[in-house]
Amino acid sequence: MPRVSEEHLERRRQQILDAAQLCFARRGFHETSMQDVFAESGLSAGAVYRYFKSKNELISALATQTMVDVRATMSTLIHGDPLPTPAQLVAALAEQIVAQSGPEGTIRLAPQVWALAMVHPEASEYVKDAILAMRGLWHEYAELMHAAGWLPANADTHAVATAMICFIPGFMLQHLIIGDPDPETLARGVRTMLPYGEPVAQPVTT
Repeated sequence: MPRVSEEHLERRRQQILDAAQLCFARRGFHETSMQDVFAESGLSAGAVYRYFKSKNELISALATQTMVDVRATMSTLIHGDPLPTPAQLVAALAEQIVAQSGPEGTIRLAPQVWALAMVHPEASEYVKDAILAMRGLWHEYAELMHAAGWLPANADTHAVATAMICFIPGFMLQHLIIGDPDPETLARGVRTMLPYGEPVAQPVTT
């Protein structure tokens, strides 16, 4: 009998994760059962349990994926030329969050995973790693801002990164729970507070 390829195993694992993500986005972690995941994936209980022994294992695995696309977008943007201004960067990230926050969107899982991380040690490790990875990108961006002369010579770039990372979770929670603001509103606020790299307004002449 031929051995099952690693590619097949990974496809099956991702099939289960995709099904779980849809279920969790629609109903939340607590209201979703493993039976819901079986039905959504079209797989038997045995097939699913071969990869994930419990709902918590599924949640922990998904915790690593909720912000992957946002991090990838940010990495691409901050390594581009020209360097995006803070307002341009947060607007682009906010637009991606909006695009992925529909009824079955992956972004809807993020706040649920954060809450679970407060009480579930395994999920906590995944979430901690994801936050540190995101903060690392913000620190890299702060260093690039410093090199571009946008920050004072004695700027604490770690402190800058620690502050700036707060823009995105705050926007996400407002958008998911309240229904606003839009990316341009966020960008306008950031542009007012952090006008680094923005064109200087020219005086109006008569």
